Amino acid sequence: MYTVPATSKTPALIIYLLDVSGSMGEDLGGKTKIEAVSDALHQVAVRMVQRSTKGTTVAPRYRIAMYAYSSQVTDLLGGIKTVAELAQMGVPRLQPMDATDTAAAFREAERLLKAELGNLQDSPAPLVCHMTDGEYNSGGDPEPIARQIMQMAVGDGNVLIENIFVTDKALGAPISDPKAWDGVTGETTLASPYAETLLRMSSPIPPTYRSVMAEMGYALSPGAHMFFPGNQPEIVELGFAMSGATPVTPVTP
Repeated sequence: MYTVPATSKTPALIIYLLDVSGSMGEDLGGKTKIEAVSDALHQVAVRMVQRSTKGTTVAPRYRIAMYAYSSQVTDLLGGIKTVAELAQMGVPRLQPMDATDTAAAFREAERLLKAELGNLQDSPAPLVCHMTDGEYNSGGDPEPIARQIMQMAVGDGNVLIENIFVTDKALGAPISDPKAWDGVTGETTLASPYAETLLRMSSPIPPTYRSVMAEMGYALSPGAHMFFPGNQPEIVELGFAMSGATPVTPVTP
């Protein structure tokens, strides 16, 4: 499972759900949280382009949808875009807004997946990458919707969900070295009920994804989930790097 490579004929679909509530304007390592997220998104987009480039041509190995949410959900790209189109457009800069309706964002992802899944049966399992810095305060509980999404499947496996939780209230102690950190497993003690909810909403990291992350210098354990809590820019970078770790076939010059 989770071994189908992203190619021009079988591109990977990645859906980003990005919390732009007012608290995303708070400081994170000398920049705002939302600036750290924008920077990390730019870095993963660059890596996707690098993994898709042959000569001077960027192959459409990735298809990307990107939604920002606060009290409402905004389609940042105007529909699904190929990685080549995203490279031309650039990653949108994000601005903090108001409330946090996480359920609405997951409903939008579910709607998109229902429309797309029939055409993705030979492609890599889609991935939903959700980033937030706090618990929802409108719209209800997102967990039931996330569980429905995780039951959707293609031939490569069930849809993957990843959560990046930008907070210092999830773990008992800060992560001292993100590169050496072994990740969050079912045995990890979490310090907030919402962190436990997000862990339940996070897929186990497939071995193929861990292999790609190991090549990037990360030491995530076999039992780790796609859940990245921490109030450091490096954890945000790690989480978004994971979102682009779909296996690909080698690119030859």
